[in-house]
Amino acid sequence: MKRIAIITNFNIYDKANAALEVAEELLNYDAHILLATVNKDRIFRMHRNKKEYEYLPLDELYAKADIIIVLGGDGSLLDSARRAAPHGKPLLGINMGRLGYMTELEMTDLAALGKLFSGEYDLDERSMLSVEVHSQGGGLRAESYALNDAVISNGSISRIVDLELHEGGERISSYRADGLIVSTPTGSTAYSMSAGGPIVDPHLACICVTPVCPHSLSARPVVFRDDAVIEIKNTCQREKMLYLTVDGRMNFEIYRGDCVKITKSAMTTSLIRLHKGGFYTRLQQKMNRK
Repeated sequence: MKRIAIITNFNIYDKANAALEVAEELLNYDAHILLATVNKDRIFRMHRNKKEYEYLPLDELYAKADIIIVLGGDGSLLDSARRAAPHGKPLLGINMGRLGYMTELEMTDLAALGKLFSGEYDLDERSMLSVEVHSQGGGLRAESYALNDAVISNGSISRIVDLELHEGGERISSYRADGLIVSTPTGSTAYSMSAGGPIVDPHLACICVTPVCPHSLSARPVVFRDDAVIEIKNTCQREKMLYLTVDGRMNFEIYRGDCVKITKSAMTTSLIRLHKGGFYTRLQQKMNRK
């Protein structure tokens, strides 16, 4: 019996209803359904509870599940990826957002869920980043990890900042720009692409650094090997504090003289693929949507 966790925002009726529709489809294959404890009251109020449902705290749910199904857009999948990666659990995305670039299914395609039980699926392994914030004195102030990217900017105020890029202790360049994006190959088709960065096959072993609106004729994106040790120092004199945003969800304050150290993480994200078609087919299908 497969233990399958279902993650979505149950406060939105359409998503809650869709999640329970997925759960009922999975019960046809004798699955054991895991749901977050915080959603229990909501499901009971909808009169949709079943004896096959087990409610667990979120961390325990990710640890116990064999497969995690996420209903939402790419942001929801990124959030689940950070929770699932330490446990090595695979993710299946069902699109309920606008683009859903990393998701695999639409709600009209739930019959494909049967492949989870017949073994007719592939695991698409994606590299992640380890992100650390060090104070001017060298002390570790914060740490996180990302599937898509880490972005250093001035936050909600659009104002040019000064940053210095190093790799392996060697100075690469100084930037006057709206910010810098450090992305995985997976994240190359997100914010980095919008800022003029390269589109990178997600299975290449590299890390991309893309400046955002640089005030320079020579500043260009740089692609490093995936064993690079990337350090970005806040050298901005005008601003007391900048911001580091990880996967568009987690924020950290970066003070003058602080350094953000970024390396390839030992963890990976496993995305379940039920359909044939590689990266470039998916790129055409998703990016050409209106």
